[in-house]
Amino acid sequence: MSKTKTSFFCQNCGYESAKWVGKCPNCDQWNTFVEEVIVKGSDKKEKDDWKEYNGVGKLKTISIADVSSAEEKRIVTNDAELNRVLGGGIVLGSIVLVAGEPGIGKSTLFLQIGLQLNDITTLYISGEESEQQIKMRADRVGIKSEQFYLLTETNTQTIFQEIKKLKPQLIIVDSIQTLQSPFVESGPGSVSQIRECAAELQRFAKETNTPVFLIGHITKDGNIAGPKILEHMVDTVLQFEGDRNYMYRILRTLKNRFGSTAELGIYEMTGTGMRAVSNPSEILITQKEEQLSGIAIAATIEGMRPLLIEAQALVTQSVYGTPQRTVSGFDLRRLQLLLAVLEKRGGFHFGMKDVFINIAGGLKVEDPSIDLAMVSALLSSYEDMPISQHVCFAGEVGLSGEIRAVNRVEQRIAEAEKLGFEKIIVSKYNSKSLSKLKFNIEIISLAKVEELYQYLF
Repeated sequence: MSKTKTSFFCQNCGYESAKWVGKCPNCDQWNTFVEEVIVKGSDKKEKDDWKEYNGVGKLKTISIADVSSAEEKRIVTNDAELNRVLGGGIVLGSIVLVAGEPGIGKSTLFLQIGLQLNDITTLYISGEESEQQIKMRADRVGIKSEQFYLLTETNTQTIFQEIKKLKPQLIIVDSIQTLQSPFVESGPGSVSQIRECAAELQRFAKETNTPVFLIGHITKDGNIAGPKILEHMVDTVLQFEGDRNYMYRILRTLKNRFGSTAELGIYEMTGTGMRAVSNPSEILITQKEEQLSGIAIAATIEGMRPLLIEAQALVTQSVYGTPQRTVSGFDLRRLQLLLAVLEKRGGFHFGMKDVFINIAGGLKVEDPSIDLAMVSALLSSYEDMPISQHVCFAGEVGLSGEIRAVNRVEQRIAEAEKLGFEKIIVSKYNSKSLSKLKFNIEIISLAKVEELYQYLF
């Protein structure tokens, strides 16, 4: 009987130390070290139960010239939003980590995706819910599948024995924090357990060419729970986010070895599961009976997809000494920059005004092309004069008050035209590339913020 070995791990980055230290030498965080039992020496035995599964043989060194560079094979799901976010479908042998807040709908979304894949054997491993709970949710979603199997188990070796019998073509693990490997003595959810379980599943995915989805929890700071190494190990990291007060959920790509990281998918939470939203612009623009001041429509792009979103601004006289600057879905520093430009270049006195900004629909936007719409909304509220509902904006505002050109302006104009807008205001520097193209929407080219004010009011 060998001695039990313990070690100290940083809960933030997974750094291992022989003794406890106050500050992690790797990530500089304080008081993140916890002691964990590593392994009881003689208990460690051969892990890889799937060695002869799917024809996996012994590995050997190979020249790069001998490797065939074929396009990676993908499973195309019935969910167009997931296909877009993953770069065209689920890549065989890939390992995907999906993280999000509790109650946001991660389990519902992936149960639904698994049930929709009728021609693929899917194994759904749950360490959090019983078979009855999952069945109740499946009944609510209302999709039936003969190829969908459930396993409620947390021990990784038992899971691999079941996998060996079933030979699934897709595995969904809900959640990685509940799994426990018998080769590590610490409890489920600890740094070493998460790392060991993820490593076992990663080896399995790569050696058997089976795609694996890992559903993960997030910390109160909004980061993925567990060591940072978990994000390095997987091929794709997806963040499932949204405000509980809104019906809409956004699936974002944080890392993708098989596609773009700029993509996002939009879902609507309904009583029968998640509904993919194919035209988000229509739901992000509120339908109003009368014209109101402080509202402007921005033509923005998220990933490959153009979106029309509503920028809302409220400018009021400051009652207290220091004016307030409150934002929702927009960068506060960017707002202060735009206000400074309007003060200096336009002569508008925002210094004694409270300014409130909101992006409708609960979206968070980082695209600088929303600047022009934000400036228009601010000026509209400042003057208390509404902007026409048939005008939208696409342009970045520079520090000298110039309206700068934005990329992929043709897609933005086409989206605005499709939704029935009559005019779109863009930068004068974009007009050269647009002169050869024919649109049924009037394109207004402006160079400075002063010209924008004169045109609108």
